[in-house]
Amino acid sequence: MTGTDGGRARSNTVVPERGEHSGGRASRRRGLLVGLTALLVTLPLSAAPPASAEPATVVSYPAGSTATRFTGRAFDACEAPSIATLTAWQASPYRALGIYFGGLNRGCPQQRNLTTGWVSTVSTMGWRLIPIYMGHQAPCTFRRNAVEFTASTAVALGTADGRDAVTRAKAVGLLPGSALYADVEHYAAADTTCRLAVRRFVSAWTKELHRQGYLAGVYAHLYSGARHLSDSYTSTSYARPDALWIARWDGSSALTGWRDIPNTRWASGQRAKQYQGGHDETYGGVTINIDRDYFDAPVATVAHRYQVTGTAGLTAYSQPTTAATVRATYALGAPLSLVCQTPGQSVGGTAVWDQLSNGTYVSDRDVSTPSSTTYSPPLPRCGYPYQVTTTTLNERTGPGVGYSVAGTLYAGGLAWVSCQRRGTTVSTTAVWDRLTDGRYVSDHYVATPSSTSYSAPIPRC
Repeated sequence: MTGTDGGRARSNTVVPERGEHSGGRASRRRGLLVGLTALLVTLPLSAAPPASAEPATVVSYPAGSTATRFTGRAFDACEAPSIATLTAWQASPYRALGIYFGGLNRGCPQQRNLTTGWVSTVSTMGWRLIPIYMGHQAPCTFRRNAVEFTASTAVALGTADGRDAVTRAKAVGLLPGSALYADVEHYAAADTTCRLAVRRFVSAWTKELHRQGYLAGVYAHLYSGARHLSDSYTSTSYARPDALWIARWDGSSALTGWRDIPNTRWASGQRAKQYQGGHDETYGGVTINIDRDYFDAPVATVAHRYQVTGTAGLTAYSQPTTAATVRATYALGAPLSLVCQTPGQSVGGTAVWDQLSNGTYVSDRDVSTPSSTTYSPPLPRCGYPYQVTTTTLNERTGPGVGYSVAGTLYAGGLAWVSCQRRGTTVSTTAVWDRLTDGRYVSDHYVATPSSTSYSAPIPRC
């Protein structure tokens, strides 16, 4: 399929299967019961983001934020496991876990382990966290005793749930740029009023999270919520969520070939699947009852604690280069709060720079990360995903239409932007976005805050 480099258009009854609906499992076992470098140019930073437009709404990332992408096997359990349990489970094939951090319909509301200290410790251990918010449910939900929204209250309650989810996420250390997943339990798919209500609710949830700098995910059954969201994927009436996590307990972890959902939808690090329901697994002598998942999607972003090393202090800059404005200095041994790493000017043998939670950058050379020359997991690479606003968009090998085409992004796909630089002019802008895989796309077709200039907080390349 032929892509494009310009032409921005920002405004653009199934019977529940056994074990895959919310009435089939006890709440003590699960809250998710459902089937369930450096070229510097001086274009001005953009002003405040424009009003949201459907279906690809602007994400208002604040300074010191980044998105975190996880690809691999994950699990979810009703209660957040203890640190001792997760230490034992480092012998497992899983490297991410779902956490039920809020929502008035959450099945395991106590979550005794889920604190900022727990989040920091398990993240340092290398676990990625998948935040799940079990808020209001569809008016025709199969979940028993659920508090529901209606078609007339869906927008207000979707917005309220989004607002509450952000508050609760921040309370446990989940930073802006995190993807928060609304758990929409399985419901009667043939109910047209219910279907309308779900679309309104998810759209409101998405816009509120985007307004506050978070990515909007949705967990839904393949044969109800997921299918209906796919049917309205290009609708100008609803904001499109950034990631889709489906429930389909067929034993296959495949992220493509989903019934009624084309592979071109949620196609760029935006899919997850819960493919096996509740069962016991044991690693390191510790047993947990879990659901199995496979992810290639955004998850939580957290701060990682390190300190200044070397023989002198450390200077923080506004961009990942010593030619940028000095923002602060840190003494030897001072604590640092890092959110991600990005390429920049080479300093003392490394081109790796660390972004701090205050939005400034320091050279990784004098930071106590595991490596002083290359990237250090579990720190993610800095990235700012925004949805593509056109049918197809060419990924190129350089910042201009004269470079060869290296791939294609589809409408609603996430352009995982790492930095921006000047290139050939496409319509109203000469800004090109460098993606985390090294390819480039014209910013004119990406739902960044500005369609004419650079967009904070994305750094310059």
